[in-house]
Amino acid sequence: MTKVVTIAVDAMGGDGSPKKVIDGITNHSKNSKNIFYRIFGDIDQIKELIPKTLNKNIFEIIHTKNFVKGTDTPLEAAKRGKDTSMWLAIEDVKNKKSDIIISAGNTGALLVTAKLNLKMIENIDKPALSALWPNKKGMSVVLDLGANVECNDKNLIDFAIMGSSLFKALYPNDKAKVALLNIGSEEIKGNEVIKNTYQKLNQLRNQEEYEFKGYIEGNNLMNGDVNVIVADGFTGNVALKTAEGTANFITSELKKAMKSSIIGKISSLLAYANLNKFKKRLDPRIYNGAIFIGLDSPVIKSHGSTDYIGFSNSLNVCEKIVKGNLIDKIKKNLVNES
Repeated sequence: MTKVVTIAVDAMGGDGSPKKVIDGITNHSKNSKNIFYRIFGDIDQIKELIPKTLNKNIFEIIHTKNFVKGTDTPLEAAKRGKDTSMWLAIEDVKNKKSDIIISAGNTGALLVTAKLNLKMIENIDKPALSALWPNKKGMSVVLDLGANVECNDKNLIDFAIMGSSLFKALYPNDKAKVALLNIGSEEIKGNEVIKNTYQKLNQLRNQEEYEFKGYIEGNNLMNGDVNVIVADGFTGNVALKTAEGTANFITSELKKAMKSSIIGKISSLLAYANLNKFKKRLDPRIYNGAIFIGLDSPVIKSHGSTDYIGFSNSLNVCEKIVKGNLIDKIKKNLVNES
């Protein structure tokens, strides 16, 4: 019998919630089976948004009027008490009523609330924020994206193990290929933490769980030669924001060029199909869903400004992570590395 995946959903976090959350659930449920949604939020608002077509047997609403605001600091979020939609959703995972929790709410508040409620995986010192990036050959897992500004070599090795475990949970038929983000590809490049991490990972090269490919520079992140990219939170966040800004710049300039003249407009019509493929490839909604990894239950952060399609894609990530046994994979790989 197929196991039902239970997702705890903070319905009140992010722009346009709870409507985009309910629309996201409705969209996700069309193509997913054996999923149960435990929805946390204001029942009066939520009930009005649930379409008649949504099967009443696949969801439950847990009522609370209290929620974390997007402008709250982590401390202010904590002061709102233990009855916010975010806190209750995380507590639901802690109490094993749900398998995974997702929120489009305040990132800082989500990370702090998760750390207050959930235990760290044994032998992991710091959790990391990871995400999926497109590359020329498929997808990459990138971490840390800002949870830890400073890291030591053990933290980066842990990130390599967790990142490769996440990749295998999402893409079980592909080999995880790990690289350290650095300022050069030569062994002598980088600070002492990076060089020490390189030496230790190099001794474990070609493990069953992943293959260590050495250093990778920023200009090669999208090549697809590796699919798990490891960095400290400061470096990873700068890389993320740079990639996002570059994608927005290219898209904006392409639109300007296509609209700047009659020839450009005619060219855009002739190349419509290819341009549409290009647009979809760079659509951030497809890659929505950051994963807070290292805690004993997975936590998914949907972008606060995404729409229902982006939220639905984050629910896809939730489903794949649970079905891929992410936490068990991390624990197993930690034992193998010790």
